[in-house]
Amino acid sequence: MKIEGAHVVVTGAGAPNGIGAALVRRFAAAGARGIVAADLDGEAAAASAAEAATAGTDAIGIGVDVGSEQELSRLIGEAEEHFGPVDVFCSNAGIAGEYGGPEVLDAEWQRIWEVNVMAHIRAARLLLPGMLDRGSGHLSSTASAAGLLANPGLMTYSVTKHAAVAVAEWLEITYGASSGVTFSCLCPQGVATPMLEKWTEDPTARIATDAGMITADEAADALVEGIRAGRFLILPHPEVETFMQRRAGDHARWLGGMQRFQAEIDRDRGK
Repeated sequence: MKIEGAHVVVTGAGAPNGIGAALVRRFAAAGARGIVAADLDGEAAAASAAEAATAGTDAIGIGVDVGSEQELSRLIGEAEEHFGPVDVFCSNAGIAGEYGGPEVLDAEWQRIWEVNVMAHIRAARLLLPGMLDRGSGHLSSTASAAGLLANPGLMTYSVTKHAAVAVAEWLEITYGASSGVTFSCLCPQGVATPMLEKWTEDPTARIATDAGMITADEAADALVEGIRAGRFLILPHPEVETFMQRRAGDHARWLGGMQRFQAEIDRDRGK
């Protein structure tokens, strides 16, 4: 996928040290002709866009709740009014969710499901017809290593990120062979972002931090280079592939190891 001259939309692009804002900067550096930075915080989105504009790229910021299909439709409409058809759409916005499992209330499950899963589905629903007609375009989903493995303590996050990976895989299987439209799924482990900072002191975060943290800029670099190279699964932490192989090769042993890790977390939490 060619980035130079592309119209790019990035959701979850407000936090200055988040992956979304880093993607806005990286796409600007890569020569995108127009960038839309979208975030629930409209002022933060505008600040990300202003940074890209300073670098010489035409960019705008839009406040949007990607958990609403009406809002997502408005975002795409405004983006197309400014820059024409969307070439690259990065469904990057995400929510960590509450600690816990089945006891987490339905309202919280629904909130994280709308953002971490349905926003990706709705982006495809709104954008794929035009991309398929043009025979070009790219849909990118920011998931997580938790979507390929698991994240002890955070059932809502693990489940929704698994679903996000499944959505991206289904799109790749169904449309990726000959339509001209391409897909990617970003699955980092520990990234020094505001989301991770909120629970870094919690023992649950060890699964991300023990493996080594990368910066949001490094994650963004991995995604942009992966899109250019036509890779579907983008793993900024190479060890995640090793963990996937261990999980597939001996699932029972992998589950046992994760159970021991969960027991350590429970001890640290005083349970």
